[in-house]
Amino acid sequence: MTDRVYPSSKPIANNNNNNTTTPIPTSTTPATAATTKPQQQQPRYPYRPQPQYGNHHRRPSRRRRINCCCCCFWSLLVLLALALLLAIAGSALYVLYHPQKPHFSINSLRIAKLNLTAATSDSSPSASHLNSLLNLTLTSKNPNSHIVFFYDPFTLTAFSTSSVQLANGSIPAFVSNKNNETSFRAVLTESKDLDTDSTTSLRSDLKRKTGVPMKVQMDTEVKVKMGGLNSKKVGIRVTCQNIKGVAPKSKTPSVASVVDAKCKVDLRIKIWKFTF
Repeated sequence: MTDRVYPSSKPIANNNNNNTTTPIPTSTTPATAATTKPQQQQPRYPYRPQPQYGNHHRRPSRRRRINCCCCCFWSLLVLLALALLLAIAGSALYVLYHPQKPHFSINSLRIAKLNLTAATSDSSPSASHLNSLLNLTLTSKNPNSHIVFFYDPFTLTAFSTSSVQLANGSIPAFVSNKNNETSFRAVLTESKDLDTDSTTSLRSDLKRKTGVPMKVQMDTEVKVKMGGLNSKKVGIRVTCQNIKGVAPKSKTPSVASVVDAKCKVDLRIKIWKFTF
Protein backbone atom coordinates (compact mmCIF):
# COMPACT_ATOMS: atom_id res chain seq x y z
CA MET A 1 0.00 0.00 0.00
CA THR A 2 1.17 3.48 -0.84
CA ASP A 3 1.20 6.34 1.61
CA ARG A 4 -0.96 9.45 0.86
CA VAL A 5 0.59 12.85 1.36
CA TYR A 6 -1.68 15.69 2.60
CA PRO A 7 -0.77 19.37 2.27
CA SER A 8 0.18 21.21 5.38
CA SER A 9 -2.00 24.05 6.67
CA LYS A 10 1.07 26.19 7.47
CA PRO A 11 2.47 28.55 4.80
CA ILE A 12 5.56 27.45 3.04
CA ALA A 13 8.48 29.73 3.58
CA ASN A 14 10.03 31.25 0.50
CA ASN A 15 13.68 30.73 0.03
CA ASN A 16 14.08 34.17 -1.42
CA ASN A 17 14.58 37.17 0.74
CA ASN A 18 11.42 38.89 -0.47
CA ASN A 19 8.82 39.79 2.14
CA THR A 20 5.90 38.72 -0.05
CA THR A 21 3.96 35.69 0.93
CA THR A 22 1.86 33.48 -1.26
CA PRO A 23 -1.86 33.71 -0.69
CA ILE A 24 -3.53 30.88 1.06
CA PRO A 25 -6.46 29.46 -0.75
CA THR A 26 -9.57 29.69 1.31
CA SER A 27 -12.81 27.98 0.84
CA THR A 28 -16.03 30.02 0.28
CA THR A 29 -19.24 29.26 1.98
CA PRO A 30 -22.49 28.87 0.02
CA ALA A 31 -23.85 32.24 1.36
CA THR A 32 -20.80 34.10 0.07
CA ALA A 33 -21.12 32.47 -3.32
CA ALA A 34 -24.71 33.53 -3.55
CA THR A 35 -23.86 37.16 -2.99
CA THR A 36 -21.20 37.21 -5.65
CA LYS A 37 -23.48 35.63 -8.27
CA PRO A 38 -24.00 38.10 -11.18
CA GLN A 39 -27.51 39.70 -11.37
CA GLN A 40 -29.77 38.91 -14.31
CA GLN A 41 -30.52 41.85 -16.70
CA GLN A 42 -34.13 43.00 -17.12
CA PRO A 43 -35.53 42.80 -20.67
CA ARG A 44 -35.64 46.11 -22.56
CA TYR A 45 -38.82 47.10 -24.40
CA PRO A 46 -38.88 49.57 -27.35
CA TYR A 47 -39.90 53.19 -26.47
CA ARG A 48 -43.30 54.21 -27.70
CA PRO A 49 -44.17 57.94 -27.22
CA GLN A 50 -47.64 58.65 -25.85
CA PRO A 51 -49.93 60.75 -28.11
CA GLN A 52 -50.60 64.31 -26.94
CA TYR A 53 -54.35 64.75 -27.16
CA GLY A 54 -54.25 68.41 -26.12
CA ASN A 55 -52.24 69.70 -29.11
CA HIS A 56 -53.14 67.01 -31.62
CA HIS A 57 -56.04 67.83 -33.91
CA ARG A 58 -57.85 64.87 -35.23
CA ARG A 59 -59.06 64.99 -38.76
CA PRO A 60 -62.84 65.26 -38.86
CA SER A 61 -64.53 62.12 -39.97
CA ARG A 62 -66.62 61.93 -43.11
CA ARG A 63 -69.84 61.65 -41.15
CA ARG A 64 -69.02 64.78 -39.16
CA ARG A 65 -68.36 66.75 -42.35
CA ILE A 66 -71.65 65.59 -43.83
CA ASN A 67 -73.53 66.66 -40.67
CA CYS A 68 -71.89 70.08 -40.75
CA CYS A 69 -72.84 70.60 -44.41
CA CYS A 70 -76.44 69.56 -43.70
CA CYS A 71 -76.65 71.98 -40.76
CA CYS A 72 -75.40 74.89 -42.91
CA PHE A 73 -77.81 74.00 -45.69
CA TRP A 74 -80.85 73.92 -43.42
CA SER A 75 -79.83 77.15 -41.66
CA LEU A 76 -79.51 78.93 -45.00
CA LEU A 77 -82.84 77.52 -46.12
CA VAL A 78 -84.56 78.79 -42.95
CA LEU A 79 -83.08 82.28 -43.41
CA LEU A 80 -84.23 82.42 -47.01
CA ALA A 81 -87.72 81.32 -45.96
CA LEU A 82 -87.88 84.05 -43.28
CA ALA A 83 -86.70 86.68 -45.76
CA LEU A 84 -89.37 85.55 -48.22
CA LEU A 85 -92.09 85.73 -45.56
CA LEU A 86 -90.98 89.24 -44.55
CA ALA A 87 -91.01 90.37 -48.16
CA ILE A 88 -94.52 88.99 -48.64
CA ALA A 89 -95.75 90.65 -45.44
CA GLY A 90 -94.18 93.97 -46.41
CA SER A 91 -95.75 93.83 -49.86
CA ALA A 92 -99.16 93.07 -48.37
CA LEU A 93 -98.88 96.01 -45.93
CA TYR A 94 -97.81 98.35 -48.72
CA VAL A 95 -100.75 97.31 -50.90
CA LEU A 96 -103.26 97.66 -48.04
CA TYR A 97 -102.04 100.90 -46.44
CA HIS A 98 -99.80 102.48 -49.12
CA PRO A 99 -97.62 104.28 -46.50
CA GLN A 100 -96.05 107.64 -47.28
CA LYS A 101 -93.50 109.79 -45.47
CA PRO A 102 -94.78 112.76 -43.47
CA HIS A 103 -94.35 116.18 -45.04
CA PHE A 104 -92.78 119.20 -43.35
CA SER A 105 -92.59 122.77 -44.58
CA ILE A 106 -91.47 126.16 -43.25
CA ASN A 107 -94.14 128.84 -43.50
CA SER A 108 -92.14 131.81 -42.24
CA LEU A 109 -88.88 132.72 -40.55
CA ARG A 110 -88.39 136.10 -38.86
CA ILE A 111 -84.94 137.19 -37.69
CA ALA A 112 -85.23 139.44 -34.64
CA LYS A 113 -81.54 139.40 -33.78
CA LEU A 114 -78.41 138.18 -35.56
CA ASN A 115 -75.26 140.13 -34.72
CA LEU A 116 -71.63 139.69 -33.75
CA THR A 117 -69.95 141.61 -30.95
CA ALA A 118 -66.49 141.54 -29.42
CA ALA A 119 -65.86 138.40 -27.40
CA THR A 120 -65.21 138.79 -23.68
CA SER A 121 -63.91 135.35 -22.69
CA ASP A 122 -61.66 134.63 -25.68
CA SER A 123 -58.19 136.13 -25.72
CA SER A 124 -58.08 136.15 -29.54
CA PRO A 125 -58.93 139.64 -30.88
CA SER A 126 -60.53 138.17 -34.03
CA ALA A 127 -63.10 136.04 -32.12
CA SER A 128 -66.62 137.36 -31.56
CA HIS A 129 -69.76 136.74 -29.54
CA LEU A 130 -72.95 135.67 -31.32
CA ASN A 131 -76.43 136.82 -30.28
CA SER A 132 -79.41 135.52 -32.26
CA LEU A 133 -83.20 135.29 -32.00
CA LEU A 134 -85.31 133.57 -34.67
CA ASN A 135 -89.10 133.07 -34.85
CA LEU A 136 -90.03 130.02 -36.89
CA THR A 137 -93.42 128.78 -38.12
CA LEU A 138 -93.60 125.30 -39.65
CA THR A 139 -96.23 122.78 -40.69
CA SER A 140 -96.36 119.01 -40.37
CA LYS A 141 -98.70 117.08 -42.69
CA ASN A 142 -99.73 113.41 -42.57
CA PRO A 143 -100.81 112.33 -46.10
CA ASN A 144 -101.81 108.80 -45.02
CA SER A 145 -105.42 107.75 -44.51
CA HIS A 146 -104.64 104.62 -42.44
CA ILE A 147 -101.48 105.65 -40.52
CA VAL A 148 -101.00 107.76 -37.38
CA PHE A 149 -97.63 109.28 -36.34
CA PHE A 150 -96.69 109.78 -32.69
CA TYR A 151 -93.82 112.30 -32.46
CA ASP A 152 -91.49 112.88 -29.53
CA PRO A 153 -90.29 116.45 -28.80
CA PHE A 154 -88.30 117.98 -31.68
CA THR A 155 -84.85 119.54 -31.34
CA LEU A 156 -84.43 122.44 -33.78
CA THR A 157 -81.08 123.87 -34.86
CA ALA A 158 -80.37 126.63 -37.41
CA PHE A 159 -77.04 126.53 -39.29
CA SER A 160 -75.32 128.68 -41.84
CA THR A 161 -73.95 127.11 -45.02
CA SER A 162 -70.51 127.09 -43.39
CA SER A 163 -71.90 124.84 -40.58
CA VAL A 164 -71.91 127.62 -37.96
CA GLN A 165 -74.68 127.02 -35.41
CA LEU A 166 -76.82 130.16 -35.37
CA ALA A 167 -79.65 129.23 -32.96
CA ASN A 168 -81.47 126.29 -31.40
CA GLY A 169 -84.90 125.57 -29.94
CA SER A 170 -87.52 122.85 -29.51
CA ILE A 171 -91.08 121.78 -30.33
CA PRO A 172 -93.22 119.74 -27.91
CA ALA A 173 -94.41 116.22 -28.68
CA PHE A 174 -97.62 115.83 -30.69
CA VAL A 175 -99.75 113.29 -32.56
CA SER A 176 -100.31 113.59 -36.30
CA ASN A 177 -103.60 111.88 -37.10
CA LYS A 178 -104.81 110.56 -40.45
CA ASN A 179 -104.81 113.18 -43.21
CA ASN A 180 -104.01 115.80 -40.59
CA GLU A 181 -102.06 119.04 -40.85
CA THR A 182 -100.50 120.67 -37.77
CA SER A 183 -98.73 124.06 -37.50
CA PHE A 184 -96.24 125.11 -34.84
CA ARG A 185 -94.34 128.17 -33.76
CA ALA A 186 -90.87 127.87 -32.31
CA VAL A 187 -88.37 130.36 -30.90
CA LEU A 188 -84.68 129.70 -31.58
CA THR A 189 -82.01 131.57 -29.63
CA GLU A 190 -78.25 131.50 -29.18
CA SER A 191 -75.68 133.39 -27.16
CA LYS A 192 -72.12 132.06 -27.31
CA ASP A 193 -68.54 132.90 -28.24
CA LEU A 194 -67.29 131.84 -31.67
CA ASP A 195 -63.78 130.84 -32.56
CA THR A 196 -61.74 132.61 -35.20
CA ASP A 197 -62.73 130.39 -38.14
CA SER A 198 -66.45 130.52 -37.33
CA THR A 199 -66.31 134.30 -36.92
CA THR A 200 -64.57 134.78 -40.26
CA SER A 201 -67.02 132.58 -42.18
CA LEU A 202 -70.12 134.11 -40.55
CA ARG A 203 -68.94 137.67 -41.18
CA SER A 204 -68.47 136.88 -44.85
CA ASP A 205 -72.04 135.45 -44.98
CA LEU A 206 -73.50 138.53 -43.29
CA LYS A 207 -71.95 140.75 -45.99
CA ARG A 208 -73.86 138.99 -48.79
CA LYS A 209 -76.50 141.14 -50.43
CA THR A 210 -78.87 138.19 -50.95
CA GLY A 211 -78.74 137.27 -47.28
CA VAL A 212 -77.19 134.55 -45.14
CA PRO A 213 -77.78 131.05 -46.59
CA MET A 214 -79.37 129.02 -43.78
CA LYS A 215 -80.80 125.59 -43.08
CA VAL A 216 -83.00 124.31 -40.25
CA GLN A 217 -82.42 120.81 -38.89
CA MET A 218 -85.04 118.99 -36.77
CA ASP A 219 -84.36 115.71 -34.92
CA THR A 220 -86.88 113.50 -33.12
CA GLU A 221 -88.23 109.96 -32.75
CA VAL A 222 -91.56 108.76 -34.12
CA LYS A 223 -93.81 105.74 -33.58
CA VAL A 224 -96.13 104.56 -36.37
CA LYS A 225 -99.56 102.98 -35.94
CA MET A 226 -101.10 101.09 -38.87
CA GLY A 227 -104.48 99.69 -37.99
CA GLY A 228 -103.85 97.44 -35.00
CA LEU A 229 -100.05 97.34 -35.51
CA ASN A 230 -97.73 99.60 -33.53
CA SER A 231 -94.08 99.97 -34.51
CA LYS A 232 -91.16 100.79 -32.26
CA LYS A 233 -89.76 104.31 -32.11
CA VAL A 234 -87.52 105.25 -35.00
CA GLY A 235 -85.32 108.33 -35.22
CA ILE A 236 -85.90 110.79 -38.05
CA ARG A 237 -84.16 113.97 -39.18
CA VAL A 238 -85.91 116.73 -41.10
CA THR A 239 -83.61 119.09 -43.00
CA CYS A 240 -84.99 122.28 -44.55
CA GLN A 241 -82.60 124.12 -46.89
CA ASN A 242 -82.54 127.04 -49.35
CA ILE A 243 -83.43 129.63 -46.70
CA LYS A 244 -81.93 133.11 -46.98
CA GLY A 245 -82.11 135.69 -44.23
CA VAL A 246 -80.74 139.19 -43.64
CA ALA A 247 -79.67 140.49 -40.26
CA PRO A 248 -82.03 143.23 -39.01
CA LYS A 249 -80.68 146.76 -38.99
CA SER A 250 -83.20 148.00 -36.43
CA LYS A 251 -85.54 146.64 -33.78
CA THR A 252 -87.95 145.49 -36.47
CA PRO A 253 -87.36 141.81 -37.36
CA SER A 254 -86.34 140.99 -40.89
CA VAL A 255 -88.25 138.37 -42.88
CA ALA A 256 -86.23 135.55 -44.39
CA SER A 257 -86.98 134.16 -47.82
CA VAL A 258 -88.52 130.65 -47.58
CA VAL A 259 -90.06 130.45 -51.06
CA ASP A 260 -87.46 127.94 -52.29
CA ALA A 261 -87.19 126.12 -48.98
CA LYS A 262 -87.53 122.34 -49.25
CA CYS A 263 -87.65 119.88 -46.35
CA LYS A 264 -86.35 116.33 -46.56
CA VAL A 265 -87.17 113.52 -44.10
CA ASP A 266 -84.52 110.85 -43.42
CA LEU A 267 -84.51 107.87 -41.09
CA ARG A 268 -81.92 107.83 -38.30
CA ILE A 269 -80.97 104.25 -37.38
CA LYS A 270 -78.84 103.89 -34.24
CA ILE A 271 -76.59 100.84 -33.82
CA TRP A 272 -74.70 100.81 -30.51
CA LYS A 273 -72.91 104.19 -30.45
CA PHE A 274 -73.23 104.94 -34.16
CA THR A 275 -76.17 106.65 -35.90
CA PHE A 276 -76.80 106.24 -39.62
